[in-house]
Amino acid sequence: MAAAVAAAPGALGALHAGGARLVAACSARLCPGLRLPSSLAGRRVGPAIWAQGWVPAAGGPAPKRGYSSETKTEDELRVRHLEEENRGADLKERAKMSSSEVGPFVSKIRAVINDIANLPVPTIAAIDGLALGGGLELALACDIRVAASSAKMGLVETKLAIIPGGGGTQRLPRAIGMSLAKELIFSARVLDGQEAKAVGLISHVLEQNQEGDAAYRKALDLAREFLPQGPVAMRVAKLAINQGMEVDLVTGLAIEEACYAQTIPTKDRLEGLLAFKEKRPPRYKGE
Repeated sequence: MAAAVAAAPGALGALHAGGARLVAACSARLCPGLRLPSSLAGRRVGPAIWAQGWVPAAGGPAPKRGYSSETKTEDELRVRHLEEENRGADLKERAKMSSSEVGPFVSKIRAVINDIANLPVPTIAAIDGLALGGGLELALACDIRVAASSAKMGLVETKLAIIPGGGGTQRLPRAIGMSLAKELIFSARVLDGQEAKAVGLISHVLEQNQEGDAAYRKALDLAREFLPQGPVAMRVAKLAINQGMEVDLVTGLAIEEACYAQTIPTKDRLEGLLAFKEKRPPRYKGE
């Protein structure tokens, strides 16, 4: 798995590793007071997941795939590269750990995945190969998942006499329903792209291409659809949906009202109205 967490206006952020990638589309600067999660700041997050450096988002038809340690100001948009070996935890490394080491190791992974889930930008997981165990848990932390028909994904931890520890027992039921999630976790079943689409685990399934990146390219297409929208609106829409899904309808509507109120005083809202009146594309600045 891999992750990209932000992209500048008119650009896409994307990173890749192994069989699954994460694309993030953000059409604005991080809003005042927002900071990228602290657990993404360390050089080494855990034996299976670690940060490789900041990469400025690149424009054009394809994202920049290089690395950079160039420092930027806090409110500049950046891409963070997270890489997970073997599409999940490194079991050979895990086998060498003592019982006292396993808990903190899994806690670090869980914290990183939680921070990705809480990023204030849309995130898309593109699964072109394997996403097993922690790899699928990372994908479940994304807003949208797409996969190639030949991709393989599943929470297979019960085969190892453990359970998903990176949020899988909580996010999978929320994605596909409790009964089916229990069935998949209890059986450690691995699904291909078509099966994952049938149960609602992914939004789109694509026939794999010769380059092996069909899902990745679909994720980029989706991200390009998101980019022109109002940046503040995108952030608060994600917040309203995520928080609203955890409460009853009446409370959820109150959350929506509070989030809507955040868009009213923004310059972007006025720009959107003006652009509509003048029949031109809006020029949002995330303000």
